[in-house]
Amino acid sequence: MRKILVLVVVLGIIGGLGWWYLRPRSLPDYGPLYREYAYITNGKSDTVSVIDMTPRPLPRFNVIKTIRVGNNPTGIAANGKKNEIYVVNSGSNNISVIEAEHNQVVATIGVQGKPYFIDIAPDGKRGYVANSGSANVSVIDFEKRVVVANVRVGGGPGLARVSPDGQTVLVSNRIDGSISIIDAVGLRVRTSVQVCTEPDDVAIVPDNSKAFVECSAAGQVAAVDLTNGKLLALLDVGKTPVNLALKPDGGELVVCNFDSDTISMIETTTNEVGNSYLIGTQPVRGVVTADSSRLYVSNFGSNSVAVYDIDNGKVITSLAVGTRPDGLALSTNEDYLLVLDSGSGDVAIIEKRRPTKLEPAEYALLTLTQVGLQPNNVVVKAFRMTKPNEAVRH
Repeated sequence: MRKILVLVVVLGIIGGLGWWYLRPRSLPDYGPLYREYAYITNGKSDTVSVIDMTPRPLPRFNVIKTIRVGNNPTGIAANGKKNEIYVVNSGSNNISVIEAEHNQVVATIGVQGKPYFIDIAPDGKRGYVANSGSANVSVIDFEKRVVVANVRVGGGPGLARVSPDGQTVLVSNRIDGSISIIDAVGLRVRTSVQVCTEPDDVAIVPDNSKAFVECSAAGQVAAVDLTNGKLLALLDVGKTPVNLALKPDGGELVVCNFDSDTISMIETTTNEVGNSYLIGTQPVRGVVTADSSRLYVSNFGSNSVAVYDIDNGKVITSLAVGTRPDGLALSTNEDYLLVLDSGSGDVAIIEKRRPTKLEPAEYALLTLTQVGLQPNNVVVKAFRMTKPNEAVRH
């Protein structure tokens, strides 16, 4: 009898620990209308995979739908003011509009030659698409679902980025080595600024005063005054910078240097490059947490994700994922990191945990979810259903 009693107590303790580990993480009462989905563009499948991330009380991370879109989808963005997702189809020169409540394409909007990315105005009314093959930017009215203007810019525009106040659109022109600064109200180019060779990714600081543009061929980042339209500085970073990740407060900018296996930290107020750190083989994307404490970097060449402590300036762990990891996105509560494995056609889900004696690791690979061929971009959309009678659980 005594042995049975001890066994019952031990099993109870283990069960309690298991409940503690698997418990809901102090989640709010989302209610039956809440949805959280990740949308993944599969470049070689011409599809978008929808992964369910809705807490119940924990996400399932299963693909609930595969949506057929245009040819070679590359860019994707979520509208913060309405339940819509926009997919850029570079092979068919159009934009697929996905209605998020039913996860179906409700419109297709033609743009011009070879678009790759889309950015959305803060009020959710307009989208901006740089057409690399047409040397212009298509301006889309989301209410009417039509192109209202095509603004001529420089040669080979890579992307168009909207300022936080919605007043300015900055376009990187890869062929010209310049940027075009567009007045978003008048829909005209206010000025053009020569920067460096093959400008690509763009980051704009929260007060709208300044932008940073990475130039992959030059190994530089240009700092540009958006008020006066002037080049402020050319900053030398590592070899082949490919991605910029701005801290939410705008104070620091992280540069992923693909061929140096490093990240460079730029002080945005002084336009100075701070330290550079080895991060992994061929870092390609970075994302910073909302509290600016952690940076996640996908290392394309080492099939891993590095977790970097920004305050302490060091890599705290590196996690193996699938083949050729690329795009990254955090869940709304930032407990989960999605990593697109472009080579193996899956999404690695990294979980942030509370370390315990039984599970001392703070981060762990939770699961791999198969999607389509060559997943390249991802966006997470959290929203409430507008029609209660359609609030069903998948």
